[in-house]
Amino acid sequence: MPQRPCPDWFSKPQLGIFIHWGIFTIPAWAPRGRAIHTLVGDDFDRSAVLTPYSEWYENALRVEASPTQLRHAEVYGNKPYTDFRAEFDAAAEAFDADAWADFFAECGATYVVFVTKHHDGYCLWPTGIANPHRPGWNSSRDYVGELGEAVRARGMRYGLYYSGGLDWTFRDTPIANIGDMFVCVPTEEDYRQYALAQAKELIDRYKPSVFWNDICWPNSEDVPRLLDYYYAAMPDGVTNDRWFANEGFFNSLRDAEARAGFNAMLKARSAGGEQEETPAPYADFRCVEFGLGVIPKDMKWEACRGLGLGFGYNQAELPDDYLTAEDLAAFYDDVTAKGGNLLINIGPKADGSIPEIQQGPLRALGARLRGDS
Repeated sequence: MPQRPCPDWFSKPQLGIFIHWGIFTIPAWAPRGRAIHTLVGDDFDRSAVLTPYSEWYENALRVEASPTQLRHAEVYGNKPYTDFRAEFDAAAEAFDADAWADFFAECGATYVVFVTKHHDGYCLWPTGIANPHRPGWNSSRDYVGELGEAVRARGMRYGLYYSGGLDWTFRDTPIANIGDMFVCVPTEEDYRQYALAQAKELIDRYKPSVFWNDICWPNSEDVPRLLDYYYAAMPDGVTNDRWFANEGFFNSLRDAEARAGFNAMLKARSAGGEQEETPAPYADFRCVEFGLGVIPKDMKWEACRGLGLGFGYNQAELPDDYLTAEDLAAFYDDVTAKGGNLLINIGPKADGSIPEIQQGPLRALGARLRGDS
């Protein structure tokens, strides 16, 4: 697929809002204190277990003697992650799309990217695509649609995140590091068809201005076809660079020796602080997450990060873990001065409320962008 020019609306430096919200907001916990880019460098082998990303709770829970597993046993006993679903659904009834959209507009955002399905596979829309391994693993309320209407009514663009590379309802191999992560990509035909059908459903139903895929894609043959489908529906839509799709490579790492060699190579590179600008054949923009990734010289890019050290709400985080208003303003200035967009994440609680420690810096940035005194 030839490189297409980045659409004008996205090419100017601007502010976007990222939203991670789901079942993981019930336990709402991850080890705190070390950012992911630090972990990859100094604790590579367990970086996915010690990550401050609370949205990875279900994975860390499966890893023997992990901090998450030990705490879970103390707080919840042997309660399975799936039992949090009922609590989330009940709390999420308080969700107010208009309140969120009003806040995002006040922050000065021009676009919003909502997580529709994270790695736990739970869909925040009433999908018509049946999950063969966990039937009904989706909300009955259309949170994706409600938020889209509210965001667009206030003049902002609406984008959707989809976890194409990981879905733990299809493959739940415990992930401790990057090699393990690629092993966990479901390359089987049932997931290939499921992910492709859901992606098309999201495109058809919600017409996202941004299709933000995460991790990778399970089958290389399907990527150009899916993106052609997307661009036909949204000629001025944009997508990120997380479309690495090599089912042979993913499957090869299921061999322990091959995985060890791959991890050793990445570990040596990470320990030296080395980062490379890897090719991205399918991308309208490059993504740099919490400083992981090289800022491209000749391509549109986006910096994404949370106001804290993760994305989903994490009750273990302390005020020192969060960006202050001054920190956020400086970060926005740095990113936009280099031609990038800042996609800053909020992590609402299960009831949809946005913690004040997250609201404050964003309100201050919005006032600054408006030129308020």
